[in-house]
Parts: sequence; C-alpha cells; structure tokens
Amino acid sequence: MPGRTLRLQSLRARLSLWLAVQSLLGLGAVCLVVYLATALNQVARQDEALAQKEAIVRHLLTNTEEHVPAEHTLKDFLIGHDNFRLVVRSASGVLLFPDVLPAEDGAPRASRVFEVPAPQGSGTAFRVALSMDITGDVQHLQRLGVTLAVAALVGAVLISVGGFTLVGLGLRPVRQLAGQLRSLSASNLGQRLNMAGQPAELAPFLEQFNGLLERLDLAYQQLEGFNADVSHELRTPLATLLASNELTLRHPERFAMVEVLASNLEELQRLKAMVNDMLFLSQADRGALARRVPVGSLADLAAQVAEYHEAALAEAGLTLRIEGDGSGQFDVALLRRALSNLLDNATQYATRDTQVQVRIAQVAGGWVRMAVANQGEAVPAATLQRMFNRFFRASTSRTHGQKNHGLGLAITAAIARMHAGETTARCENGWTEVGILLASKPPDRR
Repeated sequence: MPGRTLRLQSLRARLSLWLAVQSLLGLGAVCLVVYLATALNQVARQDEALAQKEAIVRHLLTNTEEHVPAEHTLKDFLIGHDNFRLVVRSASGVLLFPDVLPAEDGAPRASRVFEVPAPQGSGTAFRVALSMDITGDVQHLQRLGVTLAVAALVGAVLISVGGFTLVGLGLRPVRQLAGQLRSLSASNLGQRLNMAGQPAELAPFLEQFNGLLERLDLAYQQLEGFNADVSHELRTPLATLLASNELTLRHPERFAMVEVLASNLEELQRLKAMVNDMLFLSQADRGALARRVPVGSLADLAAQVAEYHEAALAEAGLTLRIEGDGSGQFDVALLRRALSNLLDNATQYATRDTQVQVRIAQVAGGWVRMAVANQGEAVPAATLQRMFNRFFRASTSRTHGQKNHGLGLAITAAIARMHAGETTARCENGWTEVGILLASKPPDRR
C-alpha cells in the first residue's frame, strides 16, 4: 500500500500524531487525577457523615435506661435521613431494631459496624450496623468520569488538529526549499540556495548543501574544460593525419610512402601517449593509491632519472645538480615519472648555460619535498597556480607542443595525490622551483 506508507513517512503527520498521543496522555493523566480526587473526597465526606451519625446513635443507645433501645427514639433519628439504614442487634445477635430486617434494594451503600457498650446497670451491649445509600455519589462519579474522558478525547483531537496546522505552517520554509531544489539543474549549478527566512535549524544543512553545489559546480566546470581541452588536443593530430593521407592518396608520386607512414606513426604514438596519460589521470581521480615500497635514497633515484635527461640537458646547454636526500615508502615507478616530468619542464624553460637543481629535503611531520629549480624568466603568480592544470601551457605557442601535450605536470600532481601529498611552485630571485610534497609513509586509515 504505497499511499499508506507515504502518509506514515510524512513528517507533518508524524509530528501531529506524536502531539496527539502526548496530549491524550497528558489530558488523560489530569482527568484521572481529578476523578480520583473527587472519588476520595466523596469517600471522606461519606465517612464523615457516617461518623456523625455513629456518634448520635452511640449517644442514643448509651443513655437509655433499658436493656433494649427505645424504638421511637431510633425512628426519630431516621426521620429526614431516608438514605440511612440502622440495624441494632444484641450482643447475642438478636434483632432489636427495627422489628423486621429491611429488604436489600441493591443500591450501593457505605456502611460501618460498631459496638455500643451496655448502658449502666443494664448489662447488655449492642451491635450496630449503620449504612448510607451513596447512589447519588456513584452516579455523580460516573457522570464525571464520562465527562472527563470525552473532554480528554476532544482536547486531544483539537490539539492534534492545531498541531497539524501549525506543523504545516512551520514546514512552509521546507516546501519553499524544495521548490529551490527543483529549479537546480546542470545548466545553473552556479545558483545557490537562498537562506533568507529559513529556520536556524536548517542553516547548517543549507550551508553544507551550498558547499556541495560549489564543489559540484567546480567539478563540472573542470569536466567541461577537460572535454574541451581533449577535443582541442586530439583535433590537431587527427587533422594532420587526415590531410597527410589525403594528399598522399591524391598525389602518390610526390610523397615517399615510407616517410608518410613514419610521420603518421609518430602522430599516432603521440595520440596513444595522450590517451594513456588521460587514462592514468582518470584512475588517479577515482582514488587510486600509490603502491609503496621502501626507498633508501631519493638522491640515487633522482640520479637514475637524470641519466635519461642527460642528452636533453646537454642540448639545452644546462648542467644538473642534486641537493639533499630523503627516504621513505614510495611508488618508485610513479616517482620516477613525476621527477622526469619536472626535469622535462625545467629543461624547456631554463635559460641556456645555467644550472638545473634537483632539491630533496626531509620535512618534519613525515613529509618529503622533491623539487626541480631552474633559472629563467619570472613566472607570474597566476601561471604558478594553473601550471598543474591539465593541458595548461605557460606559452600559447606550440614550440614545445610537438613533444609535450600539456599533461606532464597534471600527471605529476596526480602522483603527488596518490602519495597523499600536494604540489608546490614558487618563483623567487630568478629561480623557478616546481615540486611535490609527499607523505613518506602511507597515511593511517583507522
């Protein structure tokens, strides 16, 4: 029964139901107290009346001078007290008053039995049974009970209806909030929920939700930018391949087939490398972690990587120096790749006949910093902030585009994240230092 399930899950219905139950219990308790207090008051009043009549009966029986009570005296006592019944017996159980034991009428009665000592000189004691018809009190108590029960039910219903209405008014901001949420879509992720007029209890939820929207907006913008960058980067080599093949097919006599195939193969290898880099970044974005093994000397690792760059450094007229050392647990293959990307970046932008430095330092708190510094043109702060973005190039020219498709530093940043680290970049006194800060051991995930 989907409709019934929906009603039970309604916050408004739940609050109204709980309020009705609480009201019924509260009013019921009050009515019960009133009922019991009235009943106890009636019992006390009945006891008081019986005590007064008992005193009179005792006086009448004690002051008689005969061994039997004067019948006219007791009859006089009962005049005007039709709701009382008096039975006097001797100590041996002989009925002395009235002459005939009255028949039972089934009415509820409050009664007491007591003995009256024998009058002086008579030698006879009396056993007296005095009762009072309390039908009126019982009926009054029943009417009071019914009245209180009806009042409790009606009061609970009225409070429930009022609560249902008030809860509906109180939830109006939530309905307005639902309207704002319905208006959100991928086309307006920059819109934020309006917190004006919202209850204070919803403020933390709205702040967190707006924060979530901001993160989603940023991620969506990055995704759109990434798609645009990928399309742009793939379009150029694909256009080159198409044009080369078309020209070769139209004028085969003008081109050497081997050279065309070699050129196309070079472009295809570049495309393959780009696709592999994008797949690697995708895995890093999905939370892939580095497979750490102990590394005793990062300086030795940097020296091994530098051997692969000797030719490029020599061609650029650069020398290399490795400063400092460090150790820890790292993914050696990833670390080589990150350091190679940093060296490649420094080689491209360093001033000729200068020195490129690999700076390694153990940082307090279980961190290791690896950075590559080069001398060259000053890098603006805005460029330093964006240089780890995908497909970002500091220069709009494609001087280095044939060798690098703009994912090298993005991959370096991904490797830093896979080591629970981050990137660093600064430019001071003619030196540009770009590096990564890595956790020297896996973070504790307990």
